[in-house]
Amino acid sequence: MKLLQTAERISHQEDSDNYVYQRSMLAYVEAAKIVSGDVLEIGTGSGYGVDIISSHSNRFVTIDKYQTGNISAENGLAHQKNVEFIKMNVPPLTNIPDNSFDFVISFQVIEHIQNDKKFVEEIYRVLKNNGKFILTTPNKKMSLTRNPWHVREYTITELDTLLKKSFQSVNTQGVFGNDAIMKYYAENKKSVEKITRFDIFNLQYLLPRQLLQIPYDILNRMNRKKLLNDNNALVKGISMEDYFIQQANDDCFDLFYIAEKKS
Repeated sequence: MKLLQTAERISHQEDSDNYVYQRSMLAYVEAAKIVSGDVLEIGTGSGYGVDIISSHSNRFVTIDKYQTGNISAENGLAHQKNVEFIKMNVPPLTNIPDNSFDFVISFQVIEHIQNDKKFVEEIYRVLKNNGKFILTTPNKKMSLTRNPWHVREYTITELDTLLKKSFQSVNTQGVFGNDAIMKYYAENKKSVEKITRFDIFNLQYLLPRQLLQIPYDILNRMNRKKLLNDNNALVKGISMEDYFIQQANDDCFDLFYIAEKKS
């Protein structure tokens, strides 16, 4: 079964996704500096982070709600003997024992989870003592419009509060961009405002999000392609090095948090 390819599932093969793809890659590269031992990922996506994390793990289990069995072959990862793919809707983390992983990573997933409290509790459960949960999620303060694919988005305080209901320690970092990233963001903001000015009744916030998902996805994809056509060099020239991580504030694009389960 082919993976569902919406604008929410970033592809390295789509040039118009490059702005988001490079930011997503940064999360994997930064996590790879931290992880070791047995690692669980929730949210395989198109699989572009598998090779990065598995090469720093003794055992790497990666979960997605869509069929992931073909990702290994598609990404040239058939040689990775320490990788296991599981198709699963979460929460709960079905058939995964307590205290079984040194690290859990989950990038751009928690905003899609209806029961986020249960999601965090399950991750805490499967982590070993002194294990760490590394996650990213969009910073609500920097969102340009409602994303109907997201159940919710978080501010710095909201995500910190949620994680501390289970975890004893939370390191609140954020993903920021340099001048090239901010130029793209400004152009994107202008483009989005041209679209949303027609929403005079503020329907994006009043209608059920499920009704808006497909129209949003179509407009999002069209907008990304327009930005690529209007400034090809800017969009294609963005690299992972244009992003950086430091203490989170309202100007970061993503929240990059590390929560620790202390014994």
